[in-house]
Amino acid sequence: MKTKAYIPYLFVAPALVLFSVFMLYPIISSLIMSFQSGQGANLAFVGIDNYKRLMSDEIFHKALKNTFILLIIQVPIMVLLALILSSILNSALLRMKGFFRVTFFLPAVTSLVAYSIIFSIMLMNDGVINQVLAAVGLDAIPWLNDPFWAKASLILAMTWRWVGYNMVIYLAGLQNIPEEMYEAASMDGASKVRQFFSITIPQLKPVILFTVVLSTIGTLQLFDEPFVLTKGGPSDATLTIGMYLYQTGFRYFDFGYASTIAYVIVVLIAIMTFIQFKVTGDQE
Repeated sequence: MKTKAYIPYLFVAPALVLFSVFMLYPIISSLIMSFQSGQGANLAFVGIDNYKRLMSDEIFHKALKNTFILLIIQVPIMVLLALILSSILNSALLRMKGFFRVTFFLPAVTSLVAYSIIFSIMLMNDGVINQVLAAVGLDAIPWLNDPFWAKASLILAMTWRWVGYNMVIYLAGLQNIPEEMYEAASMDGASKVRQFFSITIPQLKPVILFTVVLSTIGTLQLFDEPFVLTKGGPSDATLTIGMYLYQTGFRYFDFGYASTIAYVIVVLIAIMTFIQFKVTGDQE
């Protein structure tokens, strides 16, 4: 009996070993490293000096500001578009639903780097978008060379990439809303718009919260799109926290300070998630 009691632990052991080596050890090692300073492997313990340095780091403040601008603007736009699309594609009146669902979801399975490169080509000064604008008599837009339009380019690219992903999640949630609720609302004279705001959104509240939390985490870790599209420019206008972490660690090899930035991102994610749960009134 004593021998049999250890058998379950033998089956779990490989997973625990892999988790400890590839997850637990890096987490603890990074935390310890955040209290060290130096280049490469030449690190020395400096206490909380890295965190003090972070508080007065103007580049970090700018990266933080850029990241939150993208978060505040892009996530609501993406969520609203995904909600509208999912409601339309869930309609019984729409034909070829499968075709439209696959079409809108396809961007979500494309490579982050590949689609970012395509957008960078399209948004060049002589790219296809400016050529279309010129064809209709409009001036070319400096998509990647102006601070405002560079942020707009990132928002445009990220929205194209992730709307379909969230749309599919909302479609799954819509399947669980009883059709009788919409029929009763129609009999009471509620319009489709009123049904959307009074039935669809309240019933999808847990699903919306889930996607908003995931989108918030993804935006706070944003790296691929600004790295490929704008390289963080012009003048650090699109530098994100994720990009700054990468530059600090792998361009300047200041791994201690990079670890500090990483743990600040973790804290920000925890705070933003907590706020979102509180704002939505979800107690679970």
